[in-house]
Amino acid sequence: MVRGIRGAITIQSNTEEEILEASKELVQVLIKNNEIEPDRVAQVLFTVTEDVTAAFPAKILREFDGWSYVPVVCAQEIPVPGSLPLCIRVLMTVNTDVDQKDIAHAYLRDAKKLRPDLSLTNK
Repeated sequence: MVRGIRGAITIQSNTEEEILEASKELVQVLIKNNEIEPDRVAQVLFTVTEDVTAAFPAKILREFDGWSYVPVVCAQEIPVPGSLPLCIRVLMTVNTDVDQKDIAHAYLRDAKKLRPDLSLTNK
């Protein structure tokens, strides 16, 4: 079965260091909470709001053992007026036998506002 695992996190300022640190934190939470093995990941899509331009969040995956062959891409979110600023989102497409209701999505820092029902995990 293929499942989508979602997450989001915010940063304080548009710097490479903050973008990579936040992206790493988010990915680590998703990997740990969902017991993700890289060979089970079909793809990873990162999106950022238009005010996040100092680095590609996907760059952080190079630091994780076994993730070098996972297809990954970055894109920009639609700039909807009033949307949450300085936000990094991720969607991992993963092969898993876990039921949809048991997937542990993660919304961290101010991104909790996006999905308060899933602010850390839904487990």
